[in-house]
Amino acid sequence: MLTTRLIACLDVADGRVVKGTSFADLRDCGDPAELAARYEADGADEIAVLDVRATLEGRSARRAAVERVRAAVGLPLTVGGGITSIDAAAALFDAGADRVVVNSAALRRPELLTHLAERYGAQAAVLAIDARRQGQGGYEAVVRAGSRATGLDAVSWAAEGARRGAGEILLTSIDRDGTGTGYDLDLIRRVVAATGRPVIASGGAGTALDLLAALEAGADALLVAGILHRRETTIRDLKRALAARGKAIRPC
Repeated sequence: MLTTRLIACLDVADGRVVKGTSFADLRDCGDPAELAARYEADGADEIAVLDVRATLEGRSARRAAVERVRAAVGLPLTVGGGITSIDAAAALFDAGADRVVVNSAALRRPELLTHLAERYGAQAAVLAIDARRQGQGGYEAVVRAGSRATGLDAVSWAAEGARRGAGEILLTSIDRDGTGTGYDLDLIRRVVAATGRPVIASGGAGTALDLLAALEAGADALLVAGILHRRETTIRDLKRALAARGKAIRPC
């Protein structure tokens, strides 16, 4: 039986882990390498390092930051932020990333997903989609750290990204991000049905019951950030709660 992955997410700006609400009002949460080591010791299955300023500043995720986190942990490491080319991705793989995440650049050049999958394998090419709910009941894909609307339906874009070669979808609800009110289950269900790819649920985790609901909606993995940074819970406690409800979880 495949086990659920709990991924500790480190949103990084100016060399520090930050966390806000709906991508705004970012607050300092600590040093990336130190937090990564803490979460590895606590039983995380993977670490995600997402440079939230990279696209806005016209650069890729900082290689030095990735190298520091890689030196601190042995877990699989997923890295995103400002990746616009194969060369930029290659530099991050050389720095220790196991997988790379593309978002804004994939919308401009969907073939980037295909090139990444062909060179590194589909499992290493993750498509990130930041989605905002629309009044008519749909979801719009938003880019540039949530600052620019695209007019594109997020679910349709997820399906195209999967066809282009993305091996997994990192799906974030901007409306739920940092709120602790639970993942957007409707969004998860729609993207799972449209893509046939594993979906990492992101945005809104508040309790173990929220994680359970996301899994039952079809998510394969769960991204957790704020509740860990604020020490409201731990990876270990979340895993215990999910295991108690019959979910297949890797032991801590």
